[in-house]
Amino acid sequence: MSGTIRDTLEEKLGRFIQLENDMAKPEIQADGVRFSAVAREHGGLAKVAGKYREFKRLTDEIRQCKELVEVAEDVEEREMAETEMASLKVDREELWEELLSLTVGGEDSHRTRCVMEIRAGTGGDEAALFARDLFEMYRKYAEARGWKTEIMDMSATEMGGFKEVVMSLEGESVFRDLQYESGGHRVQRVPETETQGRVHTSAATVAVLPEPEDIEVNVKSEDYRIDKFCASGPGGQHVNKTESAIRVTHHETGIVVQCQDEKSQHKNLAKALRVLKARIYEKKREEEEAKMSETRKGLTGSGDRSQRIRTYNYPQNRLTDHRINLTLYKLDQIIAGDVSPVTQALIEYDRDQLRGDMIE
Repeated sequence: MSGTIRDTLEEKLGRFIQLENDMAKPEIQADGVRFSAVAREHGGLAKVAGKYREFKRLTDEIRQCKELVEVAEDVEEREMAETEMASLKVDREELWEELLSLTVGGEDSHRTRCVMEIRAGTGGDEAALFARDLFEMYRKYAEARGWKTEIMDMSATEMGGFKEVVMSLEGESVFRDLQYESGGHRVQRVPETETQGRVHTSAATVAVLPEPEDIEVNVKSEDYRIDKFCASGPGGQHVNKTESAIRVTHHETGIVVQCQDEKSQHKNLAKALRVLKARIYEKKREEEEAKMSETRKGLTGSGDRSQRIRTYNYPQNRLTDHRINLTLYKLDQIIAGDVSPVTQALIEYDRDQLRGDMIE
């Protein structure tokens, strides 16, 4: 195996064992919130940890068979060991393919919760409408996958587009599948406001952040400043007259998060803190990856929002992902929520890049 993959799996197994031990501690069992967070992370790691344990067991048995073949004096005994070793290797290779599927996407691939931020880029109202279309595409995709979605914050325009929309998603494989969506998305189409029939180009950016558990990112009340203001809608029209909207500024990192989707100040603060923790975790992750820049060299995504990853060409009904030279002529179906052909192609690309390094 490659050192990188082996290290990643060893870390996941080690974390799984640690969480297993934590769940048995009386002080954690007595704290409902903390126990729930530990149990959720433990559950997210259970599948990959179980398969990796089995992989290690098969590897040990293959090693024992190899030793037996080398020392066996009896021909029949040696042939039996060789047959057993061949069978074990087949089982191990099949298991490795399953492990590879679970491991693709890096150390956060097991996450069952993530935060998606969609922002309008260049293109004015058309860019905001495109941001809305991307939001609807991902929302429908999540619905088809059985994932739970929740709006964390949104800033709408008078034409019905979004300057920005932030939502959380929860479900099996949610971060593994969606992390490749981070980057710049470009649209080429005739805007609704265009009278000459000319094709315009505009853009939006998407960022997908793994949502950490509370025990992984500890943010205390003294670590941030809270500003309260009245929630507003398009054109500055007040949605309510009370200061229910919340803006949170993290002192150490300077990260600013605001939330005004709920009428309750308490609920808005809770949502803002979830997004804040996700952004803090992502910032730390980016800093670590910068130190080990070769780790994901050649794989599909750095998650950099400045990188243009995809073009949506409406006149040709074409979607092109520039990272893997993927072109599909069924943009209408993809925009309607059938994103699987794209996400699966990106996952398979990562699998192919890693596959050659898997088996010893």
